[in-house]
Amino acid sequence: MGKVYFVGAGPGAPDLITVRGKELLSRADVLIYTGSLVNPVLVGESPASLKIDSWKRRLEEIVPVMVQAAREGKTVVRLHSGDPSLYGAIVEQMQMLCAEGISCEIVPGVSSIFAAAAALGTQLTLGGVSDTLIVTRPAGKTLESDEIEALSRHKATLAFFLGADRIEEIVEKLRCPPDTRAAVVYHASWPDEVVIRGTVADIARKAADAGITRSALLIVGGVIDPEGSGHRRSVLYS
Repeated sequence: MGKVYFVGAGPGAPDLITVRGKELLSRADVLIYTGSLVNPVLVGESPASLKIDSWKRRLEEIVPVMVQAAREGKTVVRLHSGDPSLYGAIVEQMQMLCAEGISCEIVPGVSSIFAAAAALGTQLTLGGVSDTLIVTRPAGKTLESDEIEALSRHKATLAFFLGADRIEEIVEKLRCPPDTRAAVVYHASWPDEVVIRGTVADIARKAADAGITRSALLIVGGVIDPEGSGHRRSVLYS
């Protein structure tokens, strides 16, 4: 019996996949990947004899392929962008596989949120500024309502996934001061990475002017500007 590995491909740059993920990719017999979210370089490097783009495919199409391959003793890699535990929709896949007696394993990946922090040259938690990170998303086609208004009342760094096409809607719900620092990072770690800095008051306009409507993270909080946010030196190295 083979096995299905849910592997985090990392944020985009092909060399940001983990060593374990790269090794599994190099011996995959079947590769199912998340379309344009995964760097095509990784897909091209895999020797898998069967490669399937999961974009716009239902689980009822994808899971049977994984089940059949595993029963034939093959190694199946389900390649998700970033880290599969963040908006990866892996639990329902694993439940269906387990119901068929197929063994699964999760291999963590580098999330785009960390690549975005690297692009901004900052920390997501920063002494004297924010000790809390909130990862969330706005309401949309697959989410009836969100908690943005309540969450924004906390003195925390806010990171918004799946909202590049509704940044204006997000900032309208924020209950932090208009001059709170904000940034949009498009394609973090990819060659065409774009970083836009601003405030809650103007970040939506800046992102719209740049034509960003997908594949971007919105980050809000003082950590974006350590020098001007009252950052204090960590006691760790004092």
